[in-house]
Order: sequence, then C-alpha cells, then structure tokens
Amino acid sequence: MDIEIIVGSDMHPQQVAEIAVEAERAGIRALWHSNFPSDWDPFVGLVPAAQATSRIKLGILAISPYEMHPIRMGSSLVSLNELSGGRAIVGIGGGGAVALAIGDSSGNANLDFKKMRIVRGVREAAEIVYRMATGEANRGYKGELFNVVRPFHLKHVEAPRAQIFTCSMGPQMLRMGSRIADGIQVGDVTPGRIGAVMDEIQSAQSTRKYPAEDFRVGNFWAWHIKKDYAASMFEARSQLFARAEVIPPNIGLDHLVHANVVSEEEAELIRDNFQNFLMAYIDGSGKIKGVSEDLVQRLIDEVSSAGDLDAIDREVERYREFAKAGLTDLALRVFDDPMDALKIIKERVMPHFT
Repeated sequence: MDIEIIVGSDMHPQQVAEIAVEAERAGIRALWHSNFPSDWDPFVGLVPAAQATSRIKLGILAISPYEMHPIRMGSSLVSLNELSGGRAIVGIGGGGAVALAIGDSSGNANLDFKKMRIVRGVREAAEIVYRMATGEANRGYKGELFNVVRPFHLKHVEAPRAQIFTCSMGPQMLRMGSRIADGIQVGDVTPGRIGAVMDEIQSAQSTRKYPAEDFRVGNFWAWHIKKDYAASMFEARSQLFARAEVIPPNIGLDHLVHANVVSEEEAELIRDNFQNFLMAYIDGSGKIKGVSEDLVQRLIDEVSSAGDLDAIDREVERYREFAKAGLTDLALRVFDDPMDALKIIKERVMPHFT
C-alpha cells in the first residue's frame, strides 16, 4: 500500500509546490489538492507543483460535474497533465463542498442525490473526461444528463493519459467506478468495513469496459497526529463534522452503531446536535456542545488518526489492516502545519509502507 497526502485549498500555490517537493523526496505516491468554494482553484493551485516535481502524482479531490461541466473539467485536467508530464489525476464525485455551496436546481443546500442521479452523472462525466484525455478525435457525446454537441479533439495531448478516479461511497457508485474508472477514492472508511467496500468494487471488475492496467483503491483518512496532544485533539474535534462516518443521514452513524462504537441513542444525539459539530469548526472553539467528551473521543478514535507521537505505532497497525483488505493507497489529509505533518509521516509512517 502506498501513502498519499491531501492538502487544503487555502494555501498559496507556491506553498503547495514546496509540500509537493518534500512529499516526492519522502516517497509519497500522490499529492491531492482539495477543492473548496472560497479558496484557490485546484487545477491552478497544482501548476507550480507540476513544474517543481518530476515523479509524484498530482490530483484534484474532488470535483463534481454539478459544479463544473465535464468538458471544462477535461480541458483543465489535460492542461495540468501536459504541464506535469502525465502525472495528473482527477477525482470526480457527485457532491463536494462546491456543489453543496451551489445547491440544487431549486436552491436547496441539502442535495438530493437520488433526484440528481449522481451515479449516472459521475459516470457520464468520467466518460467525457476520459475521451478528452486520450487526445483522440470525438464526434461529441450524448448522455442522459451531460452532452457535448460539437466534435472535440485536444490535439495538444502528448503526455501519457491523465487518470480518472471516481469518488464513490454507496454500493452503486462503487460498482460504477469499478467498471469505468482508473481508480476509486473512498472517504473515512474504517478498517471494520473496508472489506465490504472492497467486495463491492471487486464484484464489478469483470464487467469493465476496458482493462485496468493498475486499478487503484484509495481511502481519504484524517491525520491529526502532532507532538502536542492537546493541539491534536483540538484539530480533531474541529474537523470531526466532516468525517463521513459521522455525517447524518446518508452515510454515517449506522456503521458506527453496527460496530458498537456508539449506541442507537448516542447516534440520535449526534444527529440532533450535528450543527454543534459544525460550529466547533466555524467558531474556532473546537468545542462540541451537547455531546459528552467521552462520546466525542470515541468518534475521534474510530474515524481519524489523532494523538501525540506515541499514537503512531497504533495508527501504523490500523494502516496495515487497510493494506491487508486490499487498499492500494491511503491518502492522509493533513490540516494545520502541513509541512510538520509531512515530516512526521516521512519519518514514522513511510518506513512501514515502502
């Protein structure tokens, strides 16, 4: 299993390049640039990194066709891929921070994925982007949700084709990504249920449209390990609202109940107080009102890597469970002080996974 790094989108592109250089030296497989509505454009944000490095993969995680039409997505991806000599990756998902900021066609902030037909939408987007990335001439694309009505041909394509991943969580999305993409990126999946995720992915491999030369399965995982325990826990509490297993109601909580991490009553308490999880980040307090410290700590321990340096051996064992289950990549999302986090990962994690 390879280790990857995910950085935020609030850093200046030159800072991202500095992280990319150090990550490449550390043997990190890929550096992923986040995509948020009020920060740097991820494609632009990775250009200095593309120019400063030569081996590390450079990815955007994640972008939605409901925020950016697939033909523009493909053009941006190919541009980054050419500048990096064939090292670009895009993770295409149905939601994401920008799509949530835009809302649906009725102006609702809570997206109705079923109404949006996200499985179909992500599939069509991936197919359009793939056709553009080949550099071959296409007569257009007729989809149920997305169309390209004129021929398109990116004649400037010279580098090896950019990779297209799907950001998948539910069973249908996992099977779809397994059939059409170069890889799948899941998020916050715990070791206890990674086996079920891998079963869904592997069940669809035999129906692929084209062979997968190096099919990748990665998992977004929050990294809060710091030298200072209190600083680690503050960051973990502040970011807990964004962990997929905690977010109600579509994905989270049920898995935690089944794993006996929380009770049904505690899951309901989390649902009732979820706004307070978000406020711990927004108001900068790191305090989650209405939820006991014990429950918060159990959530942190289950869905992220947090603690001081003494916690690293425990986390390495968790990562080995991911590897045994079939993950090819573990993408560690670093938050505050990303360079410090990268140095710890280089010294204490990378020797176990190279």
